[in-house]
Amino acid sequence: MTTHNALPASAIVGVIGAGTMGAGIAHVAAAAGHKVLLFDARAGAAKDAYERTWAQLQSSAAKGRMSAEDAREIAGRITPCDALEDLVLAQLVIEAIIEDLEVKRALFANLESIVTPDAILASNTSSISITAIGAGLVRPARFAGLHFFNPAPVMRLVEVVSGLATATATIECLVATARTWGKTTVKARSTPGFIVNRVARPYYAEALRLYEERCAEPATIDAILTESTGFRMGPFALMDLIGHDVNYAVSCSVFDAYYGDPRFRPSLVQLELVQAGWLGRKSGRGFYDYGPASLNSEPEIAKVDPDVSPYEDALLAGDTIVDGMLVALTDGRTAAERARVAGRPVILRDLVLDAGSSSRIGFCASQAVSDDQISRFVATVSHAGKIATRLPDWPGLVGMRTVAMLANEAFEALLHGVADESEINLAMRFGVNYPLGPIEWARRIGLERVIQVIDAIFDITHDPRYRVSFGLRQAQEDEQ
Repeated sequence: MTTHNALPASAIVGVIGAGTMGAGIAHVAAAAGHKVLLFDARAGAAKDAYERTWAQLQSSAAKGRMSAEDAREIAGRITPCDALEDLVLAQLVIEAIIEDLEVKRALFANLESIVTPDAILASNTSSISITAIGAGLVRPARFAGLHFFNPAPVMRLVEVVSGLATATATIECLVATARTWGKTTVKARSTPGFIVNRVARPYYAEALRLYEERCAEPATIDAILTESTGFRMGPFALMDLIGHDVNYAVSCSVFDAYYGDPRFRPSLVQLELVQAGWLGRKSGRGFYDYGPASLNSEPEIAKVDPDVSPYEDALLAGDTIVDGMLVALTDGRTAAERARVAGRPVILRDLVLDAGSSSRIGFCASQAVSDDQISRFVATVSHAGKIATRLPDWPGLVGMRTVAMLANEAFEALLHGVADESEINLAMRFGVNYPLGPIEWARRIGLERVIQVIDAIFDITHDPRYRVSFGLRQAQEDEQ
C-alpha cells in the first residue's frame, strides 16, 4: 500500500472520463508535474478534451496568466489514450464518468485487473457511496473518493472521502497529493452528499420554499442573500448556472439516500422548470431569462422619501425601542407575534453578514407600524448608505432563515461524524465560496438565536424539515 506521503511528480496519473471535470482534473495533475493519461470510452473524446485544454492554456498564456513555455509543458504532459489498458503504469487513477453506480463498479472491477496492486483508485463522484462503489473490489482498501469541484483548475477544494474499507494510508496519500497540487483538502466519511452537497442543500431548498410560499421573487431573494448576507451568488442565479436538471437530480438523490427525510425534500417548482426544459443558462431560460431581449424583474427596493428625517443609525445594529416601536433582529417569530409579546409595533431586520459592508437590509413590519415610521426606517437605511427591501411578515425572513438552516445541517453532519467542525467550515468556504463556514457563522450569530429561529419556523409551519439538530442543541448546551 502506498504510504501517507504525496505521490512524487514522477508518478503517472490516469484520468478516466474526458468531460469538463475529467479534463479539468487532468489539467490540474499535469500542472503539478505529472504525466497524465486521459481516457474516455467514447472514441475521440480524449483527444477532443486535450485540444480544448491546449486551447485554454494558450488563451491563459496570451492573457499573461502563465508563460507560453509553461502552457506547452503542461499540455505536453497530457496524453490521450485509446484503451483502458494504456493506464497500466498509472500509480493513481481518478474516475470522472457518469453518476451511475453499476457503471462505476464495472469500470473499477475492470481497472483493478489492469493497474499494479499498489496503485490508488479514486472516484470523483459527488453523490454515490464510496463504500458501494468499492464493495466489489479485490483490494477496496486502496479505493477512495477524490471529489473536485468545477472548474477543477480554479476551485480550490477537494473532498477526500473514505469508504468503510478504505485504508488510512490511502486517504493520507490522497490528501498529501492534492495539497501538492495546490488544493485545499478536507476529509469526509462516505455519506450521501459528503460535506458540501449535503450541507449546501438548504441554500437552494429555503430559497425555493420562500418562492413557493410567495414571500418574494427570485431577484429579491438573490439580492438579499448576496448584498445582505454576503453569498457570492444568489441561489436562483446559481441554480440557473448549474442547470436545473443537474441540481434537481442531486436534490432527489440526496432525498432518496436519506429515506425521504423532509430536510432534503425537492421542490415542485424546480421540477416544473425541468419538465418545461427551462434548465437555466444552458437552455436560455430558468428562473431568469437569458435571451437577447430578456426583461427580468428587479429586486424590491423600498422607496426613500427625501423629505423624511431618519432615525439614528444605531437602530440598524442592535435591538432598540424608538418612536414607540421595537426595531430588532429577527429571531424567527413574525413581527406580529413579536408585537403581541412586546405590546408595541415592531420592525424586524433580516440578518446581515457585516453591518459596515452589507449594502442591503431586508425588513418586515407588524400591522401597527405607521407609514411614517416605515418611511423614517427606510430613510435611516438610506442614510447609512444601504438599500432597504421590505418583505412580508415572514418567519425568519430570508437571510436568517437560510443561514440558520445551513448551520443546522452542518451541525447534523458534525453529529454524524461526516467531518470535524473545522473541515465542514473549510469545505463550505472553498467548495461553494460561502463568506463564512456555517458552524462558524452560527456561533457568530449565537447558537441560542439560531435555535430560536428554527424552532419558531417549526412552531408556525409544523413542517418536520424545521427540526433542530440534536448536534446544534448539544453545542448550545456545551457553551452554557
